Amino acid sequence: MIEINKIVTPQQLEQAFEIRKQVFVNEQHVTPKLEYDEYEDTSTHYLAKFNGTVAATARWRYTSAQTIKLERFAVLKAFRDKKVGKAILNHILNEVKMLQPQKIYLHAQVQVVEFYCKAGFVAEGEQFTEADILHYKMVYWPPQS
Repeated sequence: MIEINKIVTPQQLEQAFEIRKQVFVNEQHVTPKLEYDEYEDTSTHYLAKFNGTVAATARWRYTSAQTIKLERFAVLKAFRDKKVGKAILNHILNEVKMLQPQKIYLHAQVQVVEFYCKAGFVAEGEQFTEADILHYKMVYWPPQS
C-alpha cells in the first residue's frame, strides 16, 4: 500500500532530506550545496510510504503568480518499480491542479522523460545540463475533457 502525505513536521522534512541525500547526493553525486536550496522553506513537500516505510519524496513551488514547478522527485532504490514514483506524482498533480495554475512544469532527467510523458508532460526546448546531469524542461498538458 502506498500512502502520500504533505510534510507538516520538522522530523518529516528531515526524512525527505535523507531520501534526497541518498538518491541525489550519494547515487547521482550532486553536491549538497546544489541539492538543498533557498526554496526549501517556501516549497510544499511530500513523503510517500510503501507498506508503512518511508520510500519517496517530492516538492512543488510557485515560480511566478500562476506557474508551479514540481521538483526533487526521489524514490529510494529499494522502492523503485513499485509504482511509488507514479503515486507521488499523481497525488501532487491532483493537488496543484486544484490551484488552477496557468502552467505546471518540471526539469526531468533524461532517463525519466518517458515516465513523465506517460503522466501527461511534454518536453519543451533543448536538452540542458543541471547539476552535471542532462535534463529536459517538461510542461504538463492535462487531457482535455
